[in-house]
Amino acid sequence: MKGTSSSSAAATPSLEWRFSQVFGERTAGEEVQEVDIISAIEFDKSGDHLATGDRGGRVVLFERTDTKDQGGSRRDVEEMDYAIRHPEFRYKTEFQSHEPEFDYLKSLEIEEKINKIRWCQPANGALFLLSTNDKTIKYWKVQEKKIKKISEMNIDPSTALEVCRPNPRSPPQLVANGIDDYLSKDFPFPPGGIPSLRLPMVVTSQETSLVARCRRVYAHAHDYHINSISNSSDGETFISADDLRVNLWNLEISNQSFNIVDVKPTNMEDLTEVITSAEFHPIHCNMLAYSSSKGSIRLIDMRQSALCDSHTKLFEEPEAPGSRSFFTEIIASISDIKFSRDGRYILSRDYMTLKLWDINMDSGPVASYQVHEHLRPKLCDLYENDSIFDKFECCLSGDGLRVATGSYSNLFRVFGTSHGSTEAATLEASKNPTRRQIQTTARPSRSMTSMVRRGSESPGAENGNANDFTNKLLHMAWHPTENSIACAAANSLYMYYA
Repeated sequence: MKGTSSSSAAATPSLEWRFSQVFGERTAGEEVQEVDIISAIEFDKSGDHLATGDRGGRVVLFERTDTKDQGGSRRDVEEMDYAIRHPEFRYKTEFQSHEPEFDYLKSLEIEEKINKIRWCQPANGALFLLSTNDKTIKYWKVQEKKIKKISEMNIDPSTALEVCRPNPRSPPQLVANGIDDYLSKDFPFPPGGIPSLRLPMVVTSQETSLVARCRRVYAHAHDYHINSISNSSDGETFISADDLRVNLWNLEISNQSFNIVDVKPTNMEDLTEVITSAEFHPIHCNMLAYSSSKGSIRLIDMRQSALCDSHTKLFEEPEAPGSRSFFTEIIASISDIKFSRDGRYILSRDYMTLKLWDINMDSGPVASYQVHEHLRPKLCDLYENDSIFDKFECCLSGDGLRVATGSYSNLFRVFGTSHGSTEAATLEASKNPTRRQIQTTARPSRSMTSMVRRGSESPGAENGNANDFTNKLLHMAWHPTENSIACAAANSLYMYYA
């Protein structure tokens, strides 16, 4: 991907993926609750924290444990370094990010499902993240706080509660001021009374608990469902995108945003395409890209004008003559885009393929990877059961040498991007990821366009239960610095390493 030669590609062999962890594993035959299905996954920039969101509006945080000091002798440490080390995570905390709402003006129910999560810059030991449902974005602060307790009392609080609890069988005895006489009868006063009354004090203990607090709510800025949020590299701003508009926000200002892209036509009958995904450039805070339902990606520079309706570059693949059908536009719609870590490449996912684009070359993608080509004859069935509208996410490795995306039957594909690489693995989101794996060979590279198409030779039989459209792997994320993948299969979070 980064101009590597065939000799360097030979030094980058195909990875052998292994199961690492699973959270929320369901037993055979267990029914999955709708609210528990994972709808968003995101690693933070360091890779030490992982966040998931679900359809019930909850955000669950996991933290990495294998990087902490393990202790032990030098020999133990050396043996650990020699063995294959991989990220290990544990449950950290969870909180309710969004609740179901009702828009009375539009008579519209707003579900609590988390659409996207994005990590922000940590500060003073606290974690910050953005989460959004269809209409409202929230800025969360998660911090460890020391628990405060009451002490210095004359009596043990637990004993006091027992003493003061009424006896249900004895009638209340009223004294002159109307107060029950329980205290005087049952309270165990020591002989001679209490010499001094100590007022209870609130003291801070050494115990800590994680507290999630909503710092900002960014609401009422989108008429249509929010499909993307993305942080700027300046650490101060972020964008949110719906079907027709992209808005720019400042993290500190929740009651005002700037509309920077508006594709809404004067007459809605003239509408031909909508925005499907938007992402800030990872390095240049003035550049961002957004994709459309027509299969195009537009790169815009906010320095050019306040309203960026005119793009700097347009990336789209010319339609092959004679290939148009009823499903052409539907399957061309891009469901997700991601920048590579250095910002040089954009990875896009449409229904059938992954495409890798060089931002310096807008004539066409530099590589194309067939995800589930064996489903092409079944497009009519996929249209009838609405599966053709499923939105699969994609991700890149931190070094840019591999890309990954999901498919049906809880399968996901991993492709090598190095020049001459034939890596195209099919893995299953289970404890045995290689159960259905078939390595496919690459077709010869097209020298005229340097186009690489891989994975298309995979027969439908390779997937075993290839027509299981109910089990789909839509959401996944790649660790920013290591070959580790987190992916969601319904309510279960699977993690793999290589």
